[in-house]
Amino acid sequence: MSRTLAIGFLIIVAVVSATIAQTQTVTKPVGIGEAAPDFTLVDDRGTRVTLSDSKGKSPVVLVFYRGYW
Repeated sequence: MSRTLAIGFLIIVAVVSATIAQTQTVTKPVGIGEAAPDFTLVDDRGTRVTLSDSKGKSPVVLVFYRGYW
C-alpha cells in the first residue's frame, strides 16, 4: 500500500508540475540538504495534498520530470 501511495504521488507531481511551472515566477532552486518549501497539490481523487501534512509521518519523494509529453 505504501509503495502504491508513493507511486501515485509521483505521478500526480509529474502531471501537476508542468502546470505549476507555467504559472510560478522564477525562484532560487532548493539546494541539497535544504528543506523543501511547503506546497499543496490536488491528487487524482481531487483531494488536496500538502507537503507539511506528511512531515514526520512518512518519507516523501519528489520527482520533477523535464521535457514535454
